[in-house]
Amino acid sequence: MDNSSASLDQSRSIKNDGVIKVYGPGGPLGPIKEAAEKFTAETGIEVVVTAGPESNWIDDAKKDADIIYGGSEYMLRSLMLNNPEMINENSLTELYPRAAGILVRKGNPKNIHSLEDLTKSGVKIVDVNGAGQLGLWEDLAGRTGLIGGISKNIDVSVKTSAEAIELWKSNSKLDAWITYESWHYRLKDVTELVELPDSEKLYRGTPIALTNTSDNKKDSQRFVDYLKTESSHQIFQKWGWK
Repeated sequence: MDNSSASLDQSRSIKNDGVIKVYGPGGPLGPIKEAAEKFTAETGIEVVVTAGPESNWIDDAKKDADIIYGGSEYMLRSLMLNNPEMINENSLTELYPRAAGILVRKGNPKNIHSLEDLTKSGVKIVDVNGAGQLGLWEDLAGRTGLIGGISKNIDVSVKTSAEAIELWKSNSKLDAWITYESWHYRLKDVTELVELPDSEKLYRGTPIALTNTSDNKKDSQRFVDYLKTESSHQIFQKWGWK
């Protein structure tokens, strides 16, 4: 057997190992990983979840992904536009929505309790201009005429939640981050959550889909169906989803 044939067979053996390989952004990692562990315990089918900024995993996902999920509808559809043959559009389904809120420092030293409080002099905001949060703060602020006031207090903009977390932990001068409530449940040691009134809340979705290249479609669909059960819904709710 020549080297190219050996390499191809090795790739096939890895791809056909029966493991469901799931990729997506870091935001929904908590509930998806917990549900995956429960699914594995109940069925014996292993699920490996790889999460983080898309640039960190997209090359691997093109080789062996069975399932891709998004941190918002636009986020997954953007991936689909950039990789037209990757996702099986017929399998695309919505899991659960999650609300936006405001993360502040422990003890809430700047006394932030509303979007309007983010317009106060001296408040420094970190903005994630991407990663499912593109335009999130603007959509919230635009309802109440606060775009200008919040915009002037944005101290730094980054592209990913991972960057925002790193900055939040290293720069204590940052006071607030308009993001999903769910991030508080991953960052309880360094944040408090300011929930917005129901009349001001904004929700975005959590889409998931099978890939066209998956050779484990039956078990992969079984896992997606499992994520839609009430048991999995309760896991997502625990992590801040509706």
